[in-house]
Amino acid sequence: MLVSNRIQDILGFYESENPGVKANLIRMLLHGKLAGSGKLLILPVDQGMEHGPTKSFSKNPQSYDPHYHFKLAIEGGFSAYAAPLGMLEAGASTYAGLIPLILKLNSSTLLSPKNSLDQVVTSSIKDALKLGCSAIGITIYPGSHNFFSMIRETRDLIAEAKAAGLAVVIWSYPRGNDISKQGETAIDIVAYAAHIAASLGANIIKVKLPTSHIERDSIPYDISSLEKRIEYIKLSCFARRRLVVFSGGETKTDEELFQEVQSIKLGGGDGSIIGRNSFQRSKSNAISMIEKIAKIYNN
Repeated sequence: MLVSNRIQDILGFYESENPGVKANLIRMLLHGKLAGSGKLLILPVDQGMEHGPTKSFSKNPQSYDPHYHFKLAIEGGFSAYAAPLGMLEAGASTYAGLIPLILKLNSSTLLSPKNSLDQVVTSSIKDALKLGCSAIGITIYPGSHNFFSMIRETRDLIAEAKAAGLAVVIWSYPRGNDISKQGETAIDIVAYAAHIAASLGANIIKVKLPTSHIERDSIPYDISSLEKRIEYIKLSCFARRRLVVFSGGETKTDEELFQEVQSIKLGGGDGSIIGRNSFQRSKSNAISMIEKIAKIYNN
């Protein structure tokens, strides 16, 4: 497939990146149902590590099997599949080359002490290269008491990944004692978290959908609709010069997802990263849902 003008424009935003990073961005942007559109659909399956297998997989028992997620990503036409080391190792050979992979380098667990608000690095750049990944994924918690130590821990991983030609995806989730629960998805706080991820060198930024709640800083723009809030998030990421994908969040109805996707598209967002709303459905229902989401982005 020829690289479209839109994808050429996107690559032009990453002026300092080496050919390896750009090649891996192209691999994701040219894969799946959104290939060539400049949009991304990513399947993340780090929830078993983060929330536990029962909470994550019991709604769809097939999803306990790591191979199920590879199949879902491939048959569903996702742009990439993201997961921790063990999940990818369990199917990397069988499905080698069939779906771009993102190795999630750090994780937390619900068994950690309450309010620890930290992540631990569980794999390496060497692991990502061994598995044939296109990118690494890293979670940060802007606002956490551990935030600065998280940055010291991950900055070298970001530099090492890019030097090896891997793209970098940053999950940027604001949280901490000085941020209210409502503030975690407040438009001003989410925009700040997205900008922090861009400033740290993220090629692709993942954030939650922002609400109209203002936690700290008033915004001199129209943020009355989700579409307008998406526009502001993109503006905050170097004036739209970074790819930003938005979380599917808690399980919801198809119609609710489609409405969110329509707003992401109209607001200039770069796609969706949908985990639980994909693998907690049956595979046939998930594939049908992703087909409709792709049509929204492509139209």
